[in-house]
Amino acid sequence: MNEIRRGDDMEAAADRQRGEGAAVPDSLAEQLDRDELSRLVREANDGGFSYQQLADRAIDPETGEQLSKPYMQKLATNAVTTVPNAARLRAIATALRKPLTVVQRAAAVQYLDYKATELSGYDDDVRVIVAHLAGMTPASKRRWRAMIEAVESVEDE
Repeated sequence: MNEIRRGDDMEAAADRQRGEGAAVPDSLAEQLDRDELSRLVREANDGGFSYQQLADRAIDPETGEQLSKPYMQKLATNAVTTVPNAARLRAIATALRKPLTVVQRAAAVQYLDYKATELSGYDDDVRVIVAHLAGMTPASKRRWRAMIEAVESVEDE
């Protein structure tokens, strides 16, 4: 009987060590949810490009650094654990035929838990106003909206 119990204990300990039979920790679940850059690579692969074809195109236009097929495969499966440097991001953008800013933002989301808060295409004044409004209560936002609309109607008269 002791041998069976000891064997069960050893098996349970091995399962814990492997992470089996336990709930996925929140931090790991969050990491699995953050795979924006990996998703871009998978989408290119799903779109008909092999990892070798992507690697053949993954050349940084500034330094000439080329990424390997295994690196592209690891990237697709979210197995790259460090943030790609600037040269690698440029090479990935070239391989995916995506704008560098799209690839940079995807990497920031995946590796740095970045959440976009800026408004592109607007000047600093608009971004500052929106940032202030975003932190307000719904009642305050309604009040500010009414004031802005009132000013607009006076200017039109």
